[in-house]
Amino acid sequence: MRLKLSLIAQSNSVTINYNYQLSAAIYSLLRFGSPEFSTFLHDIGFNQNGKKYKLFTFALRFERIKISGKEIELLSHNAYLYITSPLIDDFIKNFVIGTFEKQRIEIHGYYKTTLFAIHQVESLPAIEFTEHHKFSLLSPMVLSTKKEYNGSLKQYFLRYTDTYDINRILTQNLKNKYSIVKGLESDADLLSLEWDHEYVNRKPRISKKITIDQNGEYPIDLIGIQAPFTLKGDPELIKIGYECGFGEKNSMGFGMAEVIY
Repeated sequence: MRLKLSLIAQSNSVTINYNYQLSAAIYSLLRFGSPEFSTFLHDIGFNQNGKKYKLFTFALRFERIKISGKEIELLSHNAYLYITSPLIDDFIKNFVIGTFEKQRIEIHGYYKTTLFAIHQVESLPAIEFTEHHKFSLLSPMVLSTKKEYNGSLKQYFLRYTDTYDINRILTQNLKNKYSIVKGLESDADLLSLEWDHEYVNRKPRISKKITIDQNGEYPIDLIGIQAPFTLKGDPELIKIGYECGFGEKNSMGFGMAEVIY
């Protein structure tokens, strides 16, 4: 299920590396509905094949902005938070309870706090999924693997040209999420992802580096891809990606996509 929150900023700017702080704000809202579930999701999550999943993602979109150093200047106070999860009873309902109880979202940076008043919460229509859809990413998709470098294995973030690894890793990621949500193993064939060539050719760069900044402590750099893409394959896996987020680090606000057709 997918929600859209209409927000009104009470400040004129927000830190450019807000992902960690906004994720923390979402857990805080969940806590109003169920402190136990919020703690479980934050501290433990769902495990599958040695991987940990939180089964939700989000994207914060601004009406008009200007990037100024390490801040996003808000030229309009209107903003929108999209959030999605297949866990309707545990996640969506408890999150909605939190929005009505608190009526605001606070992004706490280590040197400032940005407050957004929650003006409206609405559920978005469900999608009937087929074997072929085109998506636009509301937040970058992060996929990674291990590669040998100077004799040791290092994390390598996939670029859009890593076609085979993208299809392989994305498919397994979605199969793991499917197993958790449905309680069944998926025997679906490899998905096929193709980036929008026209978009890629006219953009100087579609890879984005994002820093997960825990208030200045131990910042972590991630590299994601942000471009429209077409995905072909099993409709159930495509639906799982739409509901949970495509790729990794979904609970930090990565891999949220909307359907173009």
